[in-house]
Amino acid sequence: MTSTAPFPYVPPKSDKTSLEHNIANHLIFTLGKDVAHASTHDWFMAVAYTVRDHMMENWLKTQHHFYQNDDKRIYYLSMEFLIGRMLFNSLYNLDLLQPCQEALKKLGVDFETLRNVEEDAGLGNGGLGRLAACFMDSLASLGFTGSGYGIRYEYGMFHQDIENGEQIERPDSWLRHGNPWEFPRPETTFTIHFGGRVVHHKEEDETYHTHWIETEEVLAMAYDTPVPGYQNGTTNSLRLWSAKGTSEFDLRYFNEGDYLDAVTNKNESENLSKVLYPDDSTNAGKILRLKQQYFFVSASLQDILQRHLKHYPTLDNLADKVAIQLNDTHPSLCIPELMRLLLDVHHWDWDRAWSLTERVFSYTNHTIMPEALETWQVTMMEAVLPRHLQLIYEINHRFLNAVQHQHPGRTDILQRVSLIDEHNGKRVRMANLSIVGSHKVNGVAQLHTTLLKSTTFPEFDQVFPQKLINVTNGITPRRWLFEANPRLTTLITEVLGKNWKSNLSRLEELVLKVDDEAFRADFHGVKQANKVALANYLQRHQGIIIDPHTLFDVQVKRVHEYKRQLLNLLGVITRYNRLRSGESGPQVPRTVIFSGKAAPGYATAKSIISLIHAVAEVINSDPAVRDLLKVVFIPNYNVTIALRLIPAADLSEQISTAGTEASGTGNMKLALNGALTVGTMDGANIEIGEAVGWDNLFVFGHTAEQLVQLHQEGYHPMDYVHANGELRQALDMIAQGYFSPEQPAKFAPLVHDLTAGGDRFFLMADYEAYIACQERVDNVYQDTEQWTRKAIRNVAHMGTFSSDRAILEYAHNIWNLKPPRH
Repeated sequence: MTSTAPFPYVPPKSDKTSLEHNIANHLIFTLGKDVAHASTHDWFMAVAYTVRDHMMENWLKTQHHFYQNDDKRIYYLSMEFLIGRMLFNSLYNLDLLQPCQEALKKLGVDFETLRNVEEDAGLGNGGLGRLAACFMDSLASLGFTGSGYGIRYEYGMFHQDIENGEQIERPDSWLRHGNPWEFPRPETTFTIHFGGRVVHHKEEDETYHTHWIETEEVLAMAYDTPVPGYQNGTTNSLRLWSAKGTSEFDLRYFNEGDYLDAVTNKNESENLSKVLYPDDSTNAGKILRLKQQYFFVSASLQDILQRHLKHYPTLDNLADKVAIQLNDTHPSLCIPELMRLLLDVHHWDWDRAWSLTERVFSYTNHTIMPEALETWQVTMMEAVLPRHLQLIYEINHRFLNAVQHQHPGRTDILQRVSLIDEHNGKRVRMANLSIVGSHKVNGVAQLHTTLLKSTTFPEFDQVFPQKLINVTNGITPRRWLFEANPRLTTLITEVLGKNWKSNLSRLEELVLKVDDEAFRADFHGVKQANKVALANYLQRHQGIIIDPHTLFDVQVKRVHEYKRQLLNLLGVITRYNRLRSGESGPQVPRTVIFSGKAAPGYATAKSIISLIHAVAEVINSDPAVRDLLKVVFIPNYNVTIALRLIPAADLSEQISTAGTEASGTGNMKLALNGALTVGTMDGANIEIGEAVGWDNLFVFGHTAEQLVQLHQEGYHPMDYVHANGELRQALDMIAQGYFSPEQPAKFAPLVHDLTAGGDRFFLMADYEAYIACQERVDNVYQDTEQWTRKAIRNVAHMGTFSSDRAILEYAHNIWNLKPPRH
């Protein structure tokens, strides 16, 4: 029954006294605790529920505004949403931070203690998930109506511990105490199918219909998390799917005493949403990943179509009312899935269905290296998703016919653009599928997009000359400046006033303060205070002691060969050798900080982490260099650690091999917080250099074009080793067990990969330039005034790297969205 009378609810109030009452009420009536027995976590939950009340008030208004104005809706599909903790960000965006802190003080609760109780949401791993989280924040902060879709991972990726220098993966039980931000939606479930077989039936009207039968079934249940915009009244949703068994419990098996089989269906089904990126080194792991991707794609599309048909009588206008962005290839099964729904469920003809599909989807590519592009074995897809393989074959057949007509006789083009790779045991190319099935494809930095057009997908650029465009990544200032660096935020506000927070381009006005001695002193003081805060945090929580008066040299990112943590480490060993020999001049005291996870099945990356710890143990225990060099690895890198570490960094290591990093966003976060970049001409480093001025960062190494030429001419890494005694010494120390005396050959394989193994990522070629670049860093850092001027210029020119700018470009160039109405 529907009533047209106003619903008699009382909206929450935001004054200090009302917040105090609401927190107390949630403590008692929601959590069932009294003040005398409430734990810190109980208080956190009570505050979170109070904040959620305010978000839901805005969420209801946002939904009403959307339907009233008939706005186009954005759906952002991503396997990862690395949102971190939500309490501070939500309070800040809702303009409730100060009154909430005052209310808690009145209740005798310390806000900072409360804030640190919250778990980081285990919904992502690295840059892909953090980008998705930034984009969700910007969509809401700009007033666009949008929703994210992903998976509610029960155990995240993993919690990284370090034991005897080795990475140990443990379950990330981030949900063990409950999640106060989410709303379970048991009424919103969809059936997901796997396996089975496909049959074609001739109906009474002489038409043929396709049926996917005898399938394994899993239920997808929705959980909604509100996403508040920055002080604008907009609240969007992040909808995450949790896998449930279609049969919770088989009483027949239970009564027969077979207790394990009684819950087998439930347990096997729920594996789909247990862990982010299950280890795919086994066939079972690969199948689980494929099922996981289809699970979230199918649930999301069924939900999107159901929502649309509630408000419109037809799907014909879907592309006018809906835009679906695929964040990398993980959601690319959306394309055959939408075709299946339109053809098999709604009984559209092919041309009508394909036209709609192309207009609805757009795809963001994050991968340059062809060997890293996602593919699936045809035999595996046939077993798991037989109907979808049929549709992919049909899409491919029609597409290749069109290409053949456009480029007659060019079998080379046909082979490159085909959705099926015929040369590696027949595999489905998911990037090719995403390009063919989307109306726009974007790279995430200017160099990345140029390389996509010239190297990775040149044939697609010929076939679709207007399809591939660039939208450089961005970061949300709400999280990565306002929350991460309140000291710097306060200093900037004192100079620019409050309005700059909604218009990050105003940061450019800070250039006028570069020559202001008092401002430089305040700016330097902010950085020093952040370094002291980080040092205190690491000593208190991890027992790591670092000197805040040293240069903090930071490399924080996923551990991977192309990101070249090994090059950084070779630089550290060279510095160590110089200090011990006393041959070099005075060097700036440094603390070199690493942090990042290696994928569980990535043996080389895990070996790099082990080597970092081995080198750290030797250097940190050597009294000859104790005050001049220290190496630190911070375990279990996540958003919370990043928020403490990034504002304290002096130097940002962005040293990936040129032409391998799509964009990077860590480089943006660090520069925005006043760190100077040492980096290659890769990803967004180039655009950062163009924005802040090349004199305000440290660039080294071969360009992507030079590396291509070097490879073509024949790259011999040993030539560089023989020509450089310091490089040879560092490699010998690693290979011969100087850092692992109990296992002398432990790290020899790493050295082999860099020398006889071919040095795939050109560390030997860039080593000498990297060492020279670090010498320039030392020289500049010794002049505090010069370093501070450069740091101010970095902050001043980072406004263009806001995710707000990126979302406005998506809206205009890809989604065909009008500016939001407020």
